Amino acid sequence: MTPSRPVSDPESSLDAHDIVQATAALAAHFDRLGMQFAPTSVASEVQQWREQFAIDASSPSSVVPARTAPLQPAIPEARVDSLAKTKAPTQPEPPNRPSTSTAVIGSSDTYPGKSLPVIERTDRLSEMAQMVAGCTRCDVLAKCRTRTVFGEGSVTPRVVFFGEAPGADEDRAGRPFVGLAGQLLNKMIQACTFAREEVYILNTVKCRPPGNRNPEPSELQNCREYFVSQLEILRPEYIVCLGLISSQALLSSTLSIGRLRGKFHQYCESKVVVTYHPAYLLRNPDAKKAAWDDLQMMLRDMGITPGR
Repeated sequence: MTPSRPVSDPESSLDAHDIVQATAALAAHFDRLGMQFAPTSVASEVQQWREQFAIDASSPSSVVPARTAPLQPAIPEARVDSLAKTKAPTQPEPPNRPSTSTAVIGSSDTYPGKSLPVIERTDRLSEMAQMVAGCTRCDVLAKCRTRTVFGEGSVTPRVVFFGEAPGADEDRAGRPFVGLAGQLLNKMIQACTFAREEVYILNTVKCRPPGNRNPEPSELQNCREYFVSQLEILRPEYIVCLGLISSQALLSSTLSIGRLRGKFHQYCESKVVVTYHPAYLLRNPDAKKAAWDDLQMMLRDMGITPGR
């Protein structure tokens, strides 16, 4: 219903609908500045007024809610211009509005140096791979390895998958995740709507430990410089730690997988997701759902609709 023309001022050129439209436009202007347009500072009344005047000023068919409080005197145009030039205070997020940010646990440090162009990234990684191929920092690993396993994939990845140590298949091929666990990782990557070539895959250590044992703390420390430098060059948005060893090594943590899962951690500028290693999932298929939940958390944060 269109409000009747006010009778208090017969010469007025604005009817009630025009006044509401002008007020809505002013309220929208204040809202863009981050200011609350309300007659009092009482929270319930503030919300009530915000709802009352949150009307599209360009729509003459908008329904005007019933007025519950007297209108404040109009602010002169000069005063509006002055307010527009004033930096508005930051207003708290309404309690029922879903947050667009994701809580992240860990360091807020940035990657050192500058982000490199593709050609330089490729050259740096190639040089480092040659250095790793001749590395003898770990006497035991250097003697028992067939080939070093440096890492592979896109040099501009959004996501890096960070594993633990090469196995027998990787030791022979010189490539990460090419055995049974690698086949499962490929399926996990595809379920995330990526191709293997679009991500980067590496391990904490570059040589296969004898008997597929876990890397020793000294071996992890000797290889730390390599994977830290790789991540510094790649600067991914997300790092998926596959298994306990890579998670603890990257995050400098002693917590279990169960304590680290289900939340984002931070490594420099990268968000870190902790999940189970594909080899563990092959032995414990019931954990696959939990691993998929971890990947879905990342995909939602990336703005990607998880595949089903």
